[in-house]
Amino acid sequence: MSSLQHILETPRLIVRQYTMNDADDFFALNGDQEVMRYIRPSKTRKECDAFLAQNINFYNTHSHLGRWAAYEKTTKEFIGSFAIIPIDEETNNVQIGYALMRSVWGKGFATELVQYGKVFFFKMHDADILYALTEEPNIASQKVLLKCGFTENGNLISGTRKLLKFLIHRNVLQNI
Repeated sequence: MSSLQHILETPRLIVRQYTMNDADDFFALNGDQEVMRYIRPSKTRKECDAFLAQNINFYNTHSHLGRWAAYEKTTKEFIGSFAIIPIDEETNNVQIGYALMRSVWGKGFATELVQYGKVFFFKMHDADILYALTEEPNIASQKVLLKCGFTENGNLISGTRKLLKFLIHRNVLQNI
């Protein structure tokens, strides 16, 4: 793994940029309806390959933003995606997010990614607020965000989905 691709490390995980060599893992994640249930519609292999290429190209124009691959350190197992991406094109608001393989649900990886990811974000960006969005029925992700210091801050409608908006302020974190 080259240092250019390396994004961050947690006690149990390594997060790095995707490459086209990750196409099988990327499809296993983004093609799984259950994993994608609260994120976006699952994708076909062809759609995933195009989406992966789009994400890789995004790295070239957005410093310290993107969707990245997350691997367990000890087993080298692909566990999912971790993202720090713009909410939309109109604002400078950035959101943190993740999608995890079903095989690793319930192991605390989501909390670990969000805890270390928020610190990474505030170290790398000048913004004072980091956002997170969850679909209203996604209680598990809402619990992760609250546990990591985010507070609920209203909602928004995206198509037919009602999303809850969470945020955390830079001044909540110590030693940044």
